[in-house]
Amino acid sequence: MDWVPIVFVTFKVLVFGTGMFFAIKWHYDQGKKEKNE
Repeated sequence: MDWVPIVFVTFKVLVFGTGMFFAIKWHYDQGKKEKNE
């Protein structure tokens, strides 16, 4: 059962990375929207 923590950590990093990407993208889009108005 040595592969369980590896899979769990990989999954956690993947979810965290996706969340960070969408958070940064959302903030970037909000800033672009305010400049255009």
